Amino acid sequence: MTLIVSDRKPFAEAGAILEGFDCPAILVAPDYTILATNSHYQAQFGEIDPRQGHHCFEVSHGLSVPCDQAGEDCPLAAAMASGHKERVLHIHRSPRGREHIDVEMLPILDDDGALICFVELLHAVPTAGAENIDQTMVGSSKAFTDMLAKISRVSATDAAVLLLGESGTGKELAAAAIHQGSSRNEKPLVTLECAGLSDSLFETELFGHVKGAFTGAHADKTGLVELANGGTLFLDEIGDVPPSMQVKLLRLLESGTYRRVGSSQLRSANFRLICATHKDIRTLVEAGEFRQDLYYRINVFPIRLPSLAQRTEDLPLLAEALLKRISPHKRFHLTAPAMNALKSHSFPGNIRELRNLLTRAIVLSDTNLIDDALIRESLEVEVPVEATPDRREGNRSHPEWTDLKTAEARYLEELMVAHGNDKEAVANIAGISLRSLYRKLDQIRIK
Repeated sequence: MTLIVSDRKPFAEAGAILEGFDCPAILVAPDYTILATNSHYQAQFGEIDPRQGHHCFEVSHGLSVPCDQAGEDCPLAAAMASGHKERVLHIHRSPRGREHIDVEMLPILDDDGALICFVELLHAVPTAGAENIDQTMVGSSKAFTDMLAKISRVSATDAAVLLLGESGTGKELAAAAIHQGSSRNEKPLVTLECAGLSDSLFETELFGHVKGAFTGAHADKTGLVELANGGTLFLDEIGDVPPSMQVKLLRLLESGTYRRVGSSQLRSANFRLICATHKDIRTLVEAGEFRQDLYYRINVFPIRLPSLAQRTEDLPLLAEALLKRISPHKRFHLTAPAMNALKSHSFPGNIRELRNLLTRAIVLSDTNLIDDALIRESLEVEVPVEATPDRREGNRSHPEWTDLKTAEARYLEELMVAHGNDKEAVANIAGISLRSLYRKLDQIRIK
């Protein structure tokens, strides 16, 4: 896309164009000099005097050279080379600190088709923060920024998204960010955790049922597909969908229609689909455990979420954000040695494991300062100390701590007591869904 202006007073005319955009916009010369800004830019980033000859890379990034000379992608250089619109996700300086900004660069041509300047449009990514720990997703590493760029691009479309990555990398947060950035954000985001559901339970959860459809169906039940109508349906752990239900799910996605269990009435639903899995679905397809046609239906736009090991430079920001979320009323701080201890850990459980570790450190801490000794003690709790010879009591072992199920049960029971039986808070701290918490608590009571 290019804009063409008359060769008469081109910069003045192009500058007037900026007010026609409903987002922050600046006019930039081919030598990176800022020529004009619109009122949206001035409101969000402050006023710039064009007479001062500021360069865009100085104002946006605090650099002394263009972005592509500083090891980053430069939308202006890309647009100059291609002759059409280019788009890049950058971290920009602002009065609020560093922010993730989706940048679009539009070349402006004169009547003869010669390039005269560029319009740079800046779209904030409200769900992510490069410094603001109050945002849903935080990070500034290249791995995180690359993932966020894909989320930002696909959010504006209605394409089905498949979120891939290890357990604990934040796939549910990514799904929420995609929904929030879409045109469906005023409608609900409805989540179905597919893991652990039987065929019948999956079907009735997804499609609903009518009264008398089966024993115990005492009333009509609205399915999640119906609840997601107009909004977004998020199928978490799609790789665990029972094989017999995959064909019904495929029919829903292809036709947009379904029937409640026990009903012959055909219903329709219009929703945006987001799926997530930590499994290699292609391997499941090859093994005959997942339908190939369903795989291609859900794998329209795949996004791989980086593991914590792939974004270790984000660890300080993530730790600060998690500490604030775990303990909103009492601020905790990590010492430099404590941060080094965290960086030396591999975190196979990713962000969920980091959150659990920090929760244990807060529980064990007598002050609001978390040091390296406390981090090491919290790491040792990964395998309960009572499951190994007790150093304090003459190598006496404790058989009641010999399995992880018992340790998990006691951990959840202690969290429930500490948080006054607030299940949503406990599920958030434990890094599991509310449905999973209910299931685990039921198992504890049965035991």
